[in-house]
Amino acid sequence: MQGTDLAKEGRAWRLLVDTPAGGAYNMAVDEAILLSHAREEVPPTLRLYQWNPPAVSAGFSQDILKKIDLEQCRELGIDVVRRPTGGRAVLHDKEITYSVTISLSLLPGSILETYRFISRGLVEAVNQLGLRAEVEDRPEKSRNPGSAACFDSPSWYEIEVSGRKLVGSAQTRQKGVLLQHGSVLLELDTARMQQVLSAPNEKVRQRIASALEERATAVNPELIRMGKEPVQPDAVEKALIEGFSRGLGITLTPSALTEKERILAEHLVKTKYSAPNWNFYRKEVGQHV
Repeated sequence: MQGTDLAKEGRAWRLLVDTPAGGAYNMAVDEAILLSHAREEVPPTLRLYQWNPPAVSAGFSQDILKKIDLEQCRELGIDVVRRPTGGRAVLHDKEITYSVTISLSLLPGSILETYRFISRGLVEAVNQLGLRAEVEDRPEKSRNPGSAACFDSPSWYEIEVSGRKLVGSAQTRQKGVLLQHGSVLLELDTARMQQVLSAPNEKVRQRIASALEERATAVNPELIRMGKEPVQPDAVEKALIEGFSRGLGITLTPSALTEKERILAEHLVKTKYSAPNWNFYRKEVGQHV
């Protein structure tokens, strides 16, 4: 490889565009793809998906019992699931989630280099929507280290519009494979995020909501601010497909899960992502950022 250009064998990718699903299933499918790709049964994969019902996903190392208000989530009909990747809690509702699964042998070496590489596709996608995306390549340390919310804390190579975070992403590296997934928000519901995060009192909840409004944004509010029409989820999916194709120089072939992946995902839903011993207790596996 030269720089961040993919080797020739890494330019043919599979595209999966899934129907909305619950939190446990969405995380199970991402892991099933990782395991299948590690066995060289499927090519590098870009997957686009949504969440129904809405869900809060917690980062691999977060303490869900301390950081997420489980009672509020139950009352609001919101799933709770632990991701296999790092980072902080994310409320998945009005968004498109992307996931990239690719062998580390086809990528530049470091975590920051892979974030930077994948950000090329995300920047191109956001630009396709008529917004001006920028890459935050040297963020401050977390400006609110006590917050449990992902969009309250910029990380390396996050995608920003108008100086505010638009796309939040997280990684895991296991079995020689990178899984990176992240949220492209259509709308930003700070009130709902405020409800589902645990806080010692109402003052702290208000501080969380204010920080989110200051530091995060979404596609449709930015389009409306520019005098443009808001977009529907299918337009964001189209932009992501075009953005990754152009930004990474890859060919995306529409496909579906293999039967083996589907069976594995169903197994992971039952034994892992719906299980208390995963969501509330976990053992360290792989590298999660």
